[in-house]
Amino acid sequence: MTPFTTVSSIDLRPSFERVLNRPFIPASPDQVSNIIERVLSFSEAEVEAQLACLRDEFAHRHPNLEKSWLRQFEKVGAYFSNEAFLPTSRRLLIGAFFTGEYAVESVALFNPSIVPHPDQTDLGADDLRFILALRAVGEGHISSIEFRSGVVRENHSIELDNATGLVTAADIETDPTFSRNIFLHKLQEKGLENNWSRSVMNRLGVTFTRTELDESLRHATHETQRHSEDVKRAIECLHWLVNSNYELNFSLSTPLSQRVIFPVSLNESHGMEDARFVRFVDEDGRATYYATYTAYDGRVILPQLIETNDFLRFRVRTLTGPAIQNKGMALFPKRIDGRYAMLSRYDDENLYLMFSDDLYFWSDPRLLVRPSRPWEFVKIGNCGSPIETDAGWLVLTHGVGPMRKYCISALLLDLQNPLKVIGRLNEPLLKPAADQTSGYVPNVVYTCGALIHGGRLILPYGLNDTITKIATIELETLLAALLK
Repeated sequence: MTPFTTVSSIDLRPSFERVLNRPFIPASPDQVSNIIERVLSFSEAEVEAQLACLRDEFAHRHPNLEKSWLRQFEKVGAYFSNEAFLPTSRRLLIGAFFTGEYAVESVALFNPSIVPHPDQTDLGADDLRFILALRAVGEGHISSIEFRSGVVRENHSIELDNATGLVTAADIETDPTFSRNIFLHKLQEKGLENNWSRSVMNRLGVTFTRTELDESLRHATHETQRHSEDVKRAIECLHWLVNSNYELNFSLSTPLSQRVIFPVSLNESHGMEDARFVRFVDEDGRATYYATYTAYDGRVILPQLIETNDFLRFRVRTLTGPAIQNKGMALFPKRIDGRYAMLSRYDDENLYLMFSDDLYFWSDPRLLVRPSRPWEFVKIGNCGSPIETDAGWLVLTHGVGPMRKYCISALLLDLQNPLKVIGRLNEPLLKPAADQTSGYVPNVVYTCGALIHGGRLILPYGLNDTITKIATIELETLLAALLK
């Protein structure tokens, strides 16, 4: 650790207590049918008695307990010939039998990114309220995204707000809006741009809803009585895109620390990893929070993008293009010469820079830096979005060295031409201390983003893929070391 780096006493650790309700549905259809039959055999009095016991046991752990039961009931609705005649009480009980608790952060709470909170009211003139986004890991190494809030005071002290003991998943929008360009790019990418897919997409606007897509698909299917193999693959791709691009909503009454973004699509069924949040200010002054993250299905990774203005409503979009190949993409907080800019580790070894006119389409990665120090000889990547300073774009990097040891360092890019590296540290900013190398994944310090406030770099980081700590760094001294 450099002499101008100070580690605060904040120590965010995983908790077994924060549990989320999620589907618990056997793979065997016969077993599902058997469970339903057993519940249907109950008398109304037995149903009410069972529900009373379940409410008594679980209501204090889940603010939307019955809503989650009804959601799971809908997932087995195909097993009923006429579910309309089922009373609500029996639906609730059937749903409860297909629901299981999941401790979202029982294993780890780490790899944070930090952004200014959209609400800066009721603070001192030199205070800053922030939001921490964290990677939470539970049973089966499934990653989700959690949030915390806090304040950096004028004297650089950091206060974290108390977190609620509850967690709540978002409601999924039933008729979300999609971007036509994303669908067109992905169809082209997969070699599925043909007369049939063009006829589907040409009926749709620049943005369209799921209902409008379904209507266009019905028209195209009616016109084409017999589907070729390419058409079948195009239909599968469109359905895959519909599931991968979705919208989430939280109630305003749900505290920030209670909100959890849990995997929705099959692409992310094994996790949503390392969300790099950034406050992006466009040329018209509008601010939007974006986060690149890695969707993982257990075999294949897929870089995706989260968008929000208020941390209540979230839009998840698929990134496209030949440069969307690996983990660790990080968006610049504003356009450069009218274009979006993004860092990536395109080849899983070196750090690259890309420019694009389309936020969702990326190509032509240009090599920025290669590993050059022993502690990064294996590979180098970014540790979150670049931060604008008077001296240049400050980029936090991670390097992997011998014994798979991860360190955090930094480099400086020219403000007007970020392809030009004007400074680079010779030593890590942070590395695992000798007495802090043990954890879920040993010998790791890692962050997904920092911010500057009051002349200091506020750097939250994950330690050994287990816990989260926060360091502060004198900005002037850091920049001087980079430019030395």
